[in-house]
Amino acid sequence: IAGPCVMEDQEGLYEIASSLQLAAQAADFEFVFKASFDKANRSSLQAFRGPGIDAGLKQLSELSQRLELALLCDIHEAHQAAPAAEVVDVLQIPAFLCRQTDLLVAAGATGKPVNLKKGQFLAPWQLAAAVAKIRSGGSTKVITTERGTSFGHGDLVVDFRGLEELQNTGCPTLFDASHSAQQPGAHGDRSGGQRRWTPILARAAAAAGFDGLYLEVHPEPDRAHSDRDTQWPLHLVEPLLMQFRRHFEVQRQLPSIELEQIETAPG
Repeated sequence: IAGPCVMEDQEGLYEIASSLQLAAQAADFEFVFKASFDKANRSSLQAFRGPGIDAGLKQLSELSQRLELALLCDIHEAHQAAPAAEVVDVLQIPAFLCRQTDLLVAAGATGKPVNLKKGQFLAPWQLAAAVAKIRSGGSTKVITTERGTSFGHGDLVVDFRGLEELQNTGCPTLFDASHSAQQPGAHGDRSGGQRRWTPILARAAAAAGFDGLYLEVHPEPDRAHSDRDTQWPLHLVEPLLMQFRRHFEVQRQLPSIELEQIETAPG
């Protein structure tokens, strides 16, 4: 799953989507393009939020017709689930909203796949209850995405031990390499981050056994309207995907070590 943090303009959206589509094909990735029509949880009231649901879904519909690719968008309120599901292939629950019961049930009721971002404030095993809420609505296709855990004031860390707990939900589990490098509220009126950590975190996630990668991308990150410190440069997407792919394949070829073997080891 990859795309810009927030939709900025139609031609820019097409540029990003078409470039990502080619990069994903080169790295042999199944690809879903993500774009947000509204960023309702911005730090500042003055921050850019996006075109809104009506204009945003119209842009996504036109994009799908031009490129024939799978689409994902965030929803923030229960009433947005049904209209968004008419346009996109996957609905996404933002991390801050991962326990909102009405939202989760409404997303599940559409029958569409739902990508559930793990809240920065949750222990990995606590996401199972949120998955159950989505399934209660009717959707059997739930994806979970790790995006780091709050650490002190204004930083995130990734505890890769949590992968097993996420996989215990029975859902495919993705790793958000962009938001895991974020530093929430670092600039006061907006979040900061260090995108230089993104490749290291992505390689570690592939080696740990995550099922795929989640990435926010922009042609000129420093000029992006949102998350400019952590969006990944568009021209560097393909080499990053190649790195993830190689580590992923090596991990899959390694012999498994079961928990029972560890607990019964001699000595």
